[in-house]
Amino acid sequence: MDLQDQLKKLFPDHEPEKTMNENNSKKPDFWLQDAPILCKYEKRKGKPVTLLEGYTGATEDFKKLTGLLKNKLQVGGSFKNDIILIQGNNRDRIMELLKELGFSTKRVGG
Repeated sequence: MDLQDQLKKLFPDHEPEKTMNENNSKKPDFWLQDAPILCKYEKRKGKPVTLLEGYTGATEDFKKLTGLLKNKLQVGGSFKNDIILIQGNNRDRIMELLKELGFSTKRVGG
């Protein structure tokens, strides 16, 4: 008897929430826009940084998108003044992730 069975016996009326894997839907819970997100690479204080500009979602959407990118790439980052900063030169991986989520992206610079 596993944990799920024990919980069903304790709470027979409870319906567990379905996770993203159970729903098989890749719909993000943040706003998608039609305009492309610009993906830039810069060095700040000698360290490589990837900048994402052009996203026009709400502050909560910025937090969700930044957190998702940081978790998927396993790097640090933040958002400030409508710009998402991700540590390192991860433009290719970020652009792939954004395309999977349904965003259009545009690479800026070399």
